[in-house]
Amino acid sequence: MAPDTEANWKPKHNPWAVALTVTLATFMEVLDTSIANVSLPHIAGGLGASSDEATWVLTSYLVSNAVILPASAYLVSFIGRKKFYMICVAMFGISSMLCGLAPSLPLLIFFRVLQGAGGGGLQPSEQAILADTFPPKKRGQAFAVYGMAVVLAPAIGPTLGGWITDNYDWRWIFFINVPVAILSLVLTSRMVEDPPHIAKEVAERRKRGLNLDYMGFGLLALGFGSLEFVLDKGQEDDWLGSHLIATFLFLCVAALVTLIVWEIVQIRRGHKPILDLTMFRNRTFTMSWVLMFVLGFTLYGTTVLIPLFVQEMMGYTAEQAGLVISPGGLAVLVLMPLVGFLVSRVDARYLIAFGFTLLASALAALHTIDTQASYAYVAWMRVFQASGLAFLFVPINTISYTDVPRTKNNDVSGLMNLARNIGGSCGTSFMVTLLARRAQFHQDRLAMHVFGSSDALRRQMNGLTSYFQHGGGRTAPVARAMAQGALYQRLVQQSTQLAYLDVIAALAIGAACMIPLIFLMKRNKGGPAAAH
Repeated sequence: MAPDTEANWKPKHNPWAVALTVTLATFMEVLDTSIANVSLPHIAGGLGASSDEATWVLTSYLVSNAVILPASAYLVSFIGRKKFYMICVAMFGISSMLCGLAPSLPLLIFFRVLQGAGGGGLQPSEQAILADTFPPKKRGQAFAVYGMAVVLAPAIGPTLGGWITDNYDWRWIFFINVPVAILSLVLTSRMVEDPPHIAKEVAERRKRGLNLDYMGFGLLALGFGSLEFVLDKGQEDDWLGSHLIATFLFLCVAALVTLIVWEIVQIRRGHKPILDLTMFRNRTFTMSWVLMFVLGFTLYGTTVLIPLFVQEMMGYTAEQAGLVISPGGLAVLVLMPLVGFLVSRVDARYLIAFGFTLLASALAALHTIDTQASYAYVAWMRVFQASGLAFLFVPINTISYTDVPRTKNNDVSGLMNLARNIGGSCGTSFMVTLLARRAQFHQDRLAMHVFGSSDALRRQMNGLTSYFQHGGGRTAPVARAMAQGALYQRLVQQSTQLAYLDVIAALAIGAACMIPLIFLMKRNKGGPAAAH
């Protein structure tokens, strides 16, 4: 096919029908990154496992997901994008059914690995399909549809998972994927097609033979798999205080460094690299990658932070905690189409700068939260924050394709999704670790202050002892012990609240620091039309 024909290629079906078709499976896959979170105690009880063992249900999915994400562009070049996408959907649907039928925890973990591997290819494939299906001027609106799925799904996942588990059975959080996967396969087979440059690349590779980069894939799996394990289990096992975590960290660093060297050699030999590092020569793409990492870091970090705060500090149930962040998802639904409309008319850098400014401001406002905050206040804070996230996802994805040839759309989508997912894992790990460390720090400081002012402590102790003794009819030793317990509980609550505020402050500062980096990217003249 002539180059002019390739450049002017258009899909046979309505582009919006294609967008909705591929978004269906992606929403299902992203939902599964968080839907099982609140069901872990039920899974552990149902399969006779401990809560710690049940966390492997989450970790195994994330590890296999992280391995396939960056390799998806490489695999597409051998299989074809439509066929690869359908294989991933089928694999995800079958493994979801097997997860629901799993009779033991080891088998459930194994099926979750398969589910994560199938799901890992869906997001980058969809993004690349949208990039090829829509002309550059309309790409922002297409990414808005994709963005609604990717940002909304993690927010409603815990709420939906909790509702299904409470009203039915934990196995249904996996069974609900099966009909969606079947519908997605039927629609994809009818609606989606490979553009000429994909078909041409696959045909050329079949002529030359597969020549799969087994070494590169092995290093990729070891590096990103180890990284995901370290991030997920680090705080739980005291980071480098654990020999297991230290070993996996060493494997991660060694594998990724070796992978970089190996891929450079592959590129110089003229072979197709499993991870195209030449993409990072493009300054705009590199900055986009960093910004997407920070977006994932903040999105997933706060999605864990806010429900944890209202449950631990304000006594909310898991369902109430899910509902308090749901309005943020509605804000994203409303604003994403608007951002998709604006991105083709306004320099994407200004939209990104506005988004990070809004996000930093929202986090600064959230720094005023305390245990007396109303449900409405917390919900509106989440809406404020989600509004900033809505102005980031679409422009960052759109501008990442600037000056990138069409043949590398798969590489862009794979690396950008990797940035968001690894950023999400880092954000969650950072939040949990900093929260624990700062709570201990504040507890020590407050204890020193309280015990340093013995008169004040004595007065509080005597007052509480008298209350418990005379008000409850208890003996003096029991009343005194209860008074000590009450003071310690108050100390722990105050130190934990201060720790939450420290985490929020760190996230706000991080978001603000991104604003100067935005203007290191090329000006997006006329919106995404400059993408090629």
